[in-house]
Amino acid sequence: MIIDTDAPDQGASEAFRRYEFNGSYDEMFRSTDLPRKQYRPLYTQLLNLGADELRRSKQEADQSFFNQGITFTVYGSEKGTERIFPHDLLPRIITAAEWETIERGLTQRITALNLFLKDVYHEARIIEEGVVPGKIVYTCKHYRREMRGIKVPRDVYVTVVGTDLIRTPEGNFVVLEDNLRVPSGVSYMLTSRRVMKHIFPTLFRKCRVRPIEQYSQVLLSALKSLAPEGRTEPTVVLLTPGSYNSAYFEHTYLARQMGIELVEGRDLLVHDNVVYMRTTFGLQRVDVIYRRIDDDYLDPLVFEGHSALGAVGLFNAYRAGNVAFANAMGTGVADDKAIYAYVPKIIKYYLNEDPILENVETLLMSDAAQRDHVCQKLDQYVVKAVGESGGYGMLIGPHSTSEQRSEFRDRIMAEPRNYIAQPTINLSTAPCFVDGTIEPRHVDLRPYVVYGENITIVPGGLTRVALRKGSLVVNSSQGGGSKDTWVLQN
Repeated sequence: MIIDTDAPDQGASEAFRRYEFNGSYDEMFRSTDLPRKQYRPLYTQLLNLGADELRRSKQEADQSFFNQGITFTVYGSEKGTERIFPHDLLPRIITAAEWETIERGLTQRITALNLFLKDVYHEARIIEEGVVPGKIVYTCKHYRREMRGIKVPRDVYVTVVGTDLIRTPEGNFVVLEDNLRVPSGVSYMLTSRRVMKHIFPTLFRKCRVRPIEQYSQVLLSALKSLAPEGRTEPTVVLLTPGSYNSAYFEHTYLARQMGIELVEGRDLLVHDNVVYMRTTFGLQRVDVIYRRIDDDYLDPLVFEGHSALGAVGLFNAYRAGNVAFANAMGTGVADDKAIYAYVPKIIKYYLNEDPILENVETLLMSDAAQRDHVCQKLDQYVVKAVGESGGYGMLIGPHSTSEQRSEFRDRIMAEPRNYIAQPTINLSTAPCFVDGTIEPRHVDLRPYVVYGENITIVPGGLTRVALRKGSLVVNSSQGGGSKDTWVLQN
């Protein structure tokens, strides 16, 4: 518990009266009464503000999110689907040195994964040489045989990546998982920053926080770089499933920020392997599609025949080289959680380098010995379905019941290829303003990588927060929220 006896006002220190350490790495505090150097300006301001002023700031921030319509959708909720995105008032602060390591590590990682995708859809050397088993690749539900031999623009399969990082109890950042299909959440990173600059303007300037507002233009430039040859003024669109999608706010926000059209499948048509969008002025050719729709729903002629989210003929136009997709179809094979276990080998194979950012130890349930070990100790592991996201299809062993463990044991035995297991890691904690006091909550970090002419990682990211006390699940659909991430200039 934290009580600063040197605080300007002992009543102000009441804001920390429920701050308890649980053995995790604490982002703000080095010890019970010593904030880390990068957090000292924030700590001082929190003591000076006091709980009442923090409540007013929180209300102001919530009102700003409400007025901007910053929402997400929770499917199957009895309380309604559309909700204001949960946001914590206090920023998460990362030093320049820490960020430099993250930046180098993610650049290395996306370079290797992009080479892996090109390889598995062409020569498949990594499989022939036994570095990654073909059985793991070809049984991945996101592997697309239709992509074999197709040349993608500039050999860039992954234009946008959201890689989830966690900090270990020792203080090191490691990769928890890669998100290479249609990673979401960047709009919350951008809108959170706007709100925080308004709430804490003096503190923001004092801390010398690096900007992130350039993200949308960085992304637009990367998308344009994918345009078919000869299209000097390419038309870029963002393809959304529609207003009922959980990330629809993000789709509209990014399209507006980039100044491009937001389209649904019904707005597109394909003629002579060229994609057009319907406009009030007639048909307009489309050169690049930033798609926020999974592969299965893009073209009913090739994938799910019942889908109305995409458009007939999109794949043939893509195969003909007349339109580019970001991300390319078939990228999901590289964020399969079983493939994740091989990423260190993938980095070594293509780059002849050791990983800068390590993986979390991962056990494959398709391996009999590893499966037997995990099934005997399910209360010690986190078990994940390899193709799921959003916190679904997951068992957190230490927080599970015997009935849940029994159910997952049956699932694993029935479909071992569909599951991996990882040791339960006590995620780092960061201070959050909860019910009028400051308490620690578990967090992770999702930086966003953009692969255009160069690889760019905007200095920040989405810090996701497990707002429920003791929870390790940070996904917004599972009771999580977010906070602004400040990367310092020095």
